[in-house]
Amino acid sequence: MNKKWWKESIVYQIYPRSFKDSNGDGIGDLQGIIEKLDYLKDLGVDVVWLSPVYKSPNDDNGYDISDYQDIMNDFGTMADFDELLELAHSKGIKIVMDLVVNHTSDEHRWFVESRKSKDNLYRDYYIWRDGKDGKEPNNWGSWFGGSAWEYDEATQMYYLHIFSKKQPDLNWDNPRVRQEIFDMMTWWLDKGIDGFRMDVISLISKSPELPDGETKGGIYGDLAEFCIHGPCVHEYLKEMNEKVLSKYNIMTVGEATGVTIEEAKKYAGYNRGELDTVFQFEHMDLTNGEFGKWNNKKFSLLDLKKIIDRWQKGLEGEAWNCLFWSNHDQPRAVSRFGDDSDEFREISAKMLGTCLHMLKGTPYIYQGEELGMTNVKFASLDDYRDIETLNAFRELTNTRGIAPEIMMDYIYHVSRDNARTPMQWDNTENAGFTIGTPWIGVNPNYEKINVKAQMNDPYSVFSYYKKLIHLRHEHPIIVYGDYEMLVPQDERVFAYTRKLENKRLLVVCNFTKTSMEFEMPDDFVHSNSKILVSNYATTDFGDCIVLRPYEARVYLKEEKVPIVPDVMVAFELCR
Repeated sequence: MNKKWWKESIVYQIYPRSFKDSNGDGIGDLQGIIEKLDYLKDLGVDVVWLSPVYKSPNDDNGYDISDYQDIMNDFGTMADFDELLELAHSKGIKIVMDLVVNHTSDEHRWFVESRKSKDNLYRDYYIWRDGKDGKEPNNWGSWFGGSAWEYDEATQMYYLHIFSKKQPDLNWDNPRVRQEIFDMMTWWLDKGIDGFRMDVISLISKSPELPDGETKGGIYGDLAEFCIHGPCVHEYLKEMNEKVLSKYNIMTVGEATGVTIEEAKKYAGYNRGELDTVFQFEHMDLTNGEFGKWNNKKFSLLDLKKIIDRWQKGLEGEAWNCLFWSNHDQPRAVSRFGDDSDEFREISAKMLGTCLHMLKGTPYIYQGEELGMTNVKFASLDDYRDIETLNAFRELTNTRGIAPEIMMDYIYHVSRDNARTPMQWDNTENAGFTIGTPWIGVNPNYEKINVKAQMNDPYSVFSYYKKLIHLRHEHPIIVYGDYEMLVPQDERVFAYTRKLENKRLLVVCNFTKTSMEFEMPDDFVHSNSKILVSNYATTDFGDCIVLRPYEARVYLKEEKVPIVPDVMVAFELCR
């Protein structure tokens, strides 16, 4: 089974700015996380992944780093981090850091030096090019809007930024850059952290020719095929593994934008010597359309099942899946894949948790998912803080003709700020997140949806997630069992089995708000199977069961193993 501790773990992602504020400035911080470690211990998670806490001017909420070996003032000090690390370890919780090394902040000392002159020692730490015919070096568009090139007056050249103009891309083709990064990673690992989640790691190698990209209705070309899975990305990750990662008992997960199953095996194959796992985003891109992610489309369960099935089968025996419904860049899970109405929010949140946590792979919980937190609908664009959201509104309303009210509806569905509203701790002002003014507004439903209301309620979403986590720790079949999908053409039900040695699991999830009949597999009818977990209080047995709205059930069956006599005893009896 190729057992690893990170395969058996449940990871909880914390977005520090929105988790818990300890000093009243309206911004979450490290002491706030320390304050809530017992909450995480009670939930039962094994690993905390921290979104960036490094020094940053916060153009992209910490994903623009100005010093990799210091802590952002908003979050505290390195002494606070050391305290968090020690206390988390004392409670059996590991800490994984976010590693953002495709780009830095333009306020990082490397870039400050780089832009001073063409012959500066740090010039080649970034990707600089001359313009063409008085324009940018090529037609690439930034994923945050506008051109991917920024003109710098000092040296009259352009630098590349796939994201914000304050996030210049590092030049990984420069061996000095790679060594600087490897030294920094070693410094953190020697401090005692337990691994890295690697931000957009599939972008670090660019096609050296930097050719124009295809335009798709806009004024800028698509840079994806020239930046994703570039010519040297695997060479550089193998070097990283050899020089750093292989020397520690840690977990690594790469955010691999645009990854396919075959590419995933290159990044995270068991014998590749690169990373342990990667995030794939096919199920996150199900509703993409003409304007990328910006629309209000509903996902198709058939398409979702096909994607999950393909990844479960495709990595079997060769690599390991990451399981997630949401993160800091995605809408809230229950609003996207479930039903966030008052009637069905809790039951559908539990169903989604069941469906995900019984799959093969390492489950990730994004803060508040265990409460069934929902998307937010702020009244005005002024209430949003996400640079991607603000830039998209300007660009799509000004240059693509989308009406402002339609664009706001798109934002309600898919803006990253849906995930970044403060964690809802109780029903007091600002949801108990801060005694000050929160950096972004609190979702108004905090009075109903909060930790205090759920922690001691045995029927809450929180308590249900505790049970899912406990079951995963208790039953190896949930971690290591083989996977097989059932009823692949059913547009309403996601059902699958897991098998390990003499045990079998059956997982059945109704993704609709209507009741329906489901025909049980023959080998689970009239057998010694039992309900392991369900999001409804009572359940029926038989050949055909009735699934209620958003109902989820997990059956466990233990097959009898034939008793084979000892060989020598049998031999004596035969004599």
